[in-house]
Amino acid sequence: MTLRQVLLNLLVQLIMASGFLLIKVGLGHFPPIFLMAVRFAIATLVLIWFVKPPVGMLWRIFVIVIFSATIPYSAIFTGLQFLDASTAILLIQVQVPFMAVFGAVLLGEKLGMRRISGMAVAFVGVALIIGEPRLEGSLVPVALVIGGAISWGFGQTLIRKLGDIGGMRLLAWVACFTFPQLFVSSFIFETGQIEAIMTAGWSDWAVIGYLGLFMTAFGYSVWYRVLAECEINQVAPFVLTNPVFVVIGSVFFLGEQLTVFTVIGGLFVIAGIGVVAIVRQPK
Repeated sequence: MTLRQVLLNLLVQLIMASGFLLIKVGLGHFPPIFLMAVRFAIATLVLIWFVKPPVGMLWRIFVIVIFSATIPYSAIFTGLQFLDASTAILLIQVQVPFMAVFGAVLLGEKLGMRRISGMAVAFVGVALIIGEPRLEGSLVPVALVIGGAISWGFGQTLIRKLGDIGGMRLLAWVACFTFPQLFVSSFIFETGQIEAIMTAGWSDWAVIGYLGLFMTAFGYSVWYRVLAECEINQVAPFVLTNPVFVVIGSVFFLGEQLTVFTVIGGLFVIAGIGVVAIVRQPK
């Protein structure tokens, strides 16, 4: 891996981590599902002009988006309203072992004892985090975050079944189907959207601009570039830096306080995810 590729990998994770922290900030003003809908609407307006529609796959993508975007983003960020960003980002990592399980069930991929052991370690970490005394009475937000992460893992497995239709093309049309579904979800489950728009200040719109333009349109474009140039085994270790960046940022920029449960549980989660995600190359 070249120095440029290393820097691109780190840049992607910093962009995503910064975006997650800004989402937490944005939730102080906008309803969560509505915030995600506006984010993907902006990304769609930027990207849709540069790619052709995947003819013959549009209906499949529409259905896949329900599980890969609409349910996850509705659940995860509704839960995030009531949790620390550091806690939520660690819980979200259960998406990786569940994606491995769905890959085994739907795609016939092999798990192996090594990956199963990694899943067990990650789930021990999640249990430790959930056992944090501060989360007593917050089981519904925790369940929303974990449930959303599981749905995301299932959705990503369905996306893999589509085959290679091009990263940018997939991103643009996933975003295109995501934002109207999220607007419908917001209309059903949320209130106060118009008031949030009317009272938003420049900092609130700056958060939305970052999420739509920089985190989604630019960040994922760089991510697909990285995936095209590097092997998954090379990329996986950098993905593990994302929750680390979020936890550090939540302490320094959001003023959150880490506890022993969160730190130890987080270490278990990241270690377990590392075992699941990093595949040994044959010698």
